Amino acid sequence: MKHHLARGRQEPRRIGNAAMVVTMLLSLCVLTYIKARYCSTPFPKAAEEMEVVEIDEDYDSTRYKITGPIGEEDYDPSRPTCYETSKRSERCAAVGDIRVDGNHSKIYISPLDKEWKTKPYARRHDAVAMDDVREFTLVPFGGANDTAVPPLCTRNHSVPAFLFSSGGFAGNLYHDYTDVLVPLFTSTNHFGGEVQFLLSGIKDWWLDKFTPLFRQLSRFDVIDVDNDQEVHCFPRIFIGATFHRAMGIDPARSPGGVTVADFKRLLRRTFRLERAVASRTGAPRRDKPRLLIISRKSSRRFLNERAMAHAAALAKFDVRIAEPDNHTDMPNFARLVNSADVMMGVHGAGLTNMVFLPSRAVLIQVVPFGGLEWLTRVTFKDPAKDMDVNYMEYNVSLDESSLRELYPRDHFYLKHPYDVHKKGWDAIKTVYLDKQNVRLNLTKLTNTLEEARNILP
Repeated sequence: MKHHLARGRQEPRRIGNAAMVVTMLLSLCVLTYIKARYCSTPFPKAAEEMEVVEIDEDYDSTRYKITGPIGEEDYDPSRPTCYETSKRSERCAAVGDIRVDGNHSKIYISPLDKEWKTKPYARRHDAVAMDDVREFTLVPFGGANDTAVPPLCTRNHSVPAFLFSSGGFAGNLYHDYTDVLVPLFTSTNHFGGEVQFLLSGIKDWWLDKFTPLFRQLSRFDVIDVDNDQEVHCFPRIFIGATFHRAMGIDPARSPGGVTVADFKRLLRRTFRLERAVASRTGAPRRDKPRLLIISRKSSRRFLNERAMAHAAALAKFDVRIAEPDNHTDMPNFARLVNSADVMMGVHGAGLTNMVFLPSRAVLIQVVPFGGLEWLTRVTFKDPAKDMDVNYMEYNVSLDESSLRELYPRDHFYLKHPYDVHKKGWDAIKTVYLDKQNVRLNLTKLTNTLEEARNILP
């Protein structure tokens, strides 16, 4: 997007007038820049952040212009149609005569060197997850040795198609973002809305929940590719989003160099989130920072939740308690999280809502007993840094854990948690996640909250 500050020039009569005009323009530019970066009005963006970089990737370079440094997406004529972009993600890309018969899980492509099969979900290393992802077959036709007879087109599109799945573990909020939404943003934001999403494994409630986000990335309604009876024809297609790291983006490998900060700006636009930066005094018209406690009803519950809220109120926090679930009103819950300066919860999918926190807010992850620091680091500690969120941990002692009521103090599970880890994920999950609740020490909690307040801007 280009801004033309003036369409013509008029020579000033006196040098003094010229200096005044220049000074006014410079002041306006400075004020605009400051407002764009730091004010809490909805969706402030500098002009360069609004610019859409058009990048054609993975195509015949003699037919499509490729521009800009786009990392791993650079065109390579020797690369096969389908290829790994990471241990967790596979990408297929083609250009030509493309006919999608989604109802039969077939995509007819001409030209295509051979038949390929792929599952468009960014968790290829996990057989359990991939069992619930529909497989698509890329079928060559039109070549001298091709025998397939493609169906006739019933609906033609002029924009590229992007096929992905909400199977696997989608429906768990953490996996929604880690396996689907962040990779989708990374792989499609540069299209500037000129892309048609084909979604496999649709659950109606899941699609409704994230439709506002999809509308920011595509100006077309999502197509339920599994059940649609049309044969959709496209000039090009991409299948599968690229995974970089858990809820993270490597700008050196992303089209246009997008970052997690760009993803958070997209969420702010999507859900009309007003707060850009957290504050020690809270939002406007408040004199206290807001603490949001993420509640749970099943495992890893706070057993003294009301006492925690009372202690936080005595520590001069404005306290809210909320429990997100799969059917939570996403826009309203996003605004609630955005109103918080500190968010606290036991390790679990609910902490994924940190994507809505304002910059420099504090996330306090309560780490259950059982040597789980490695798990909490990968899932939320490392992503928090990319999201410009201050991260803290509250480590639950055995005296604060319900496990001490289930097992004697000299039990193997309590004395040797790292040896339990050697038995694999199922053992870890069964003992330390599914069976454990926590009762926080209120003095320790108050000290943690005071520390959180001190690092707020």
